[in-house]
Amino acid sequence: MKTNTVYPRSVHEKYLGVVQLARTIDKATMKATGSLGEYDYDCPMDQALFHEFGIDGKKLFYIAKYGADGDIEGYVKPLIAKKNETDLNRFNLATLTGKPTGDSLMQFEDLRAQIAPTRPDVTTWPDLLDLDEGRAVSQRETDEV
Repeated sequence: MKTNTVYPRSVHEKYLGVVQLARTIDKATMKATGSLGEYDYDCPMDQALFHEFGIDGKKLFYIAKYGADGDIEGYVKPLIAKKNETDLNRFNLATLTGKPTGDSLMQFEDLRAQIAPTRPDVTTWPDLLDLDEGRAVSQRETDEV
């Protein structure tokens, strides 16, 4: 469970048409100002974003720490613009609906047991992170009993 009083934006929130981007930028900025807390900048979800769009995580952090207003957008906007709408939609859908596997699944299940033990319908990191940060997540139908 998070103990920060300020959270990065939701994975669901789009910036420049891309989910996860606003959250990653927030975490880079929080790290640059020393307020990241227990969050992890350059986590696997950030890395997937970096890989998809050719974003250099170290450069993004450097811009967050030393750049002026607008420098982050100036850096990422041309990288995002290289993708077409189909690529953006594919990335957004995969990010929001992909289910954790392997070690990530074990971490996911442990955290869900702590913060949402009555929510077997929550099966993705974006939804679980929203719950952990106090955001509403609609109940979904589930096959589990």
